[in-house]
Amino acid sequence: MDRPVRRHRGRGDDGGTPRGVGDLAGRDRREATGEAVKGDRAIETGADKLEDLSGKAAAKGGLRGKLANELADDAAFLRKLKPSLIAGRAKGELPKNAEPGSPAAAPSGPQHAKQKRTGGPNPFVVAAAAFGAGTLLAKLIDWRGHAHPRR
Repeated sequence: MDRPVRRHRGRGDDGGTPRGVGDLAGRDRREATGEAVKGDRAIETGADKLEDLSGKAAAKGGLRGKLANELADDAAFLRKLKPSLIAGRAKGELPKNAEPGSPAAAPSGPQHAKQKRTGGPNPFVVAAAAFGAGTLLAKLIDWRGHAHPRR
């Protein structure tokens, strides 16, 4: 059985869920931070409040009614500022200009053109030819050296 699944047999087990990641050393207390989830929740709450306020302002009319559209736009913009969405866009997992909550659409076709092979010679043949030419050149130089020895 894996360590996170089996029962702890030593002393000091509080019976709760294990802290940290199971595959890390015991002294390593890394866990998922709830900051992104908390931040998303806070942003969503603020955006909901702005939408409610814009609905109330539109119902009252007058100067408040004119500001209702701006408040609705602010709510949509605020939803784009969720920490999880910002992190996803930074990593390239989410499109940078999509509306929050809209499904991601797959591209209609391939985005990269197929690379055509140039059809060059086999690299092993090129290496063997270079080795052979180098050997012949070395032998030629060595042979000419014997023809005119230095005194």
